[in-house]
Amino acid sequence: MGNNDKKIITISREFGSGGRLIGKRLAEKLDVPFYDKQLLDRIAEESGFSKEMIKGAEMKAKNSFLYSLASAMGTSENGPESLSLNERFFLAQFDTIRRIADEGSCVIVGRCSDYVLRGLPEASHIFIYAEEKDKIKRAVQEYGIPEDEARKLMRDTDKARANYYAYHTGRKWGEHVNYSLSIDSGYIEIEDIVDLIVQYTKVRRFSQA
Repeated sequence: MGNNDKKIITISREFGSGGRLIGKRLAEKLDVPFYDKQLLDRIAEESGFSKEMIKGAEMKAKNSFLYSLASAMGTSENGPESLSLNERFFLAQFDTIRRIADEGSCVIVGRCSDYVLRGLPEASHIFIYAEEKDKIKRAVQEYGIPEDEARKLMRDTDKARANYYAYHTGRKWGEHVNYSLSIDSGYIEIEDIVDLIVQYTKVRRFSQA
């Protein structure tokens, strides 16, 4: 795959929409690196932060007020050390995602990657969503989560993702203007969604500056 064929695809997704699976199948089809849990590993390796701490940072945003308060509380130091832990996690994440994109074609799931790579000509940003009944069905059947638990986990997870995204980007998570393509996964099979995204990257025109 030459430089002219470089494809970077970010996948943002609602809980239970199948976004992670779509991203994995997409990377396999394009034969490019896939970053999901691997992204956490790399952020931890490059930043020196604990993988568990980075992983848990997003879910702390379930309470937007407390997350904003904690994120605003830096130290009396100057420079990067003055930032709160939440802010330092995000900056580490930002830097790693930019490096990954510089290296070549890839598929990246979550972690505000659409925002981090905004304006990059070769990047396509996909948002996967679905109706609540379809997401709960997937969570029960594929993740083995009881229905009542799945409903609560879905709402908590999506709330945390939305608050985290809003705090660090100043934009609204899931809003169509932030993405190249939004797809309701409740009406299309996974493989067809993957084919649709691949086709989109082939026919997409790039705006002229």
